[in-house]
Amino acid sequence: MKSKKYVDGLKNKSAAELQEELVAAKKELFNLRFQNATNQLDNTGRIKEVRKNIARIQTVITEKANA
Repeated sequence: MKSKKYVDGLKNKSAAELQEELVAAKKELFNLRFQNATNQLDNTGRIKEVRKNIARIQTVITEKANA
């Protein structure tokens, strides 16, 4: 149910806010990958979670564009 609330929160945001959140998520993913490569990352599951959040954000952006 956590992801359902996250998606509902995304649907209430404007296109500009969604773009900002997408950029922030991509930066976080880059940083997580960098930490993983240098063996500094403790929670590797976070990478998968961020990737899915990026996909959710992109899906909401596409839905708003087609509406």
